[in-house]
Amino acid sequence: MKTIFDKETRDSLITRINSITENSQPQWGKMNVYQMLKHCTLSEEMYLGITVYKRSFIGRLFGKVALKGMLKDDSPVAKNSPTVPQCKVTEAGGDVEAQKKRWIELVEEYGKTSKTDFEHTFFGKMTREQMGRLAYKHVDHHLRQFSN
Repeated sequence: MKTIFDKETRDSLITRINSITENSQPQWGKMNVYQMLKHCTLSEEMYLGITVYKRSFIGRLFGKVALKGMLKDDSPVAKNSPTVPQCKVTEAGGDVEAQKKRWIELVEEYGKTSKTDFEHTFFGKMTREQMGRLAYKHVDHHLRQFSN
């Protein structure tokens, strides 16, 4: 299964991120291109532990079961999956190129981190392997959303 900790996988994702433009349109969902890019930078910051959020109550109840289901195989994340509230972006627009640059910097950070434990606000404590697979699936999901 693909993981964001693999250099070739990261390089492929970065190539896809670079192909996004201000004119990219979603195939599903409510986010515009800027909102998606900002959402992804907020998500990477959470995954990498740069920003820490309190564990959600609903996540304490269902997080581990949901994570197991999400990581059971290589299937893509379902369209219109729920979003962590802290990573929802409500502002209508902003600097697309700056968000792309920041997202790429964060994706590259996975190649530098030696962290072995991660905490997700919904899924809870995760191993490096779980986080690598989840982070890959999340990036891939949003790049598919915008046909990249």
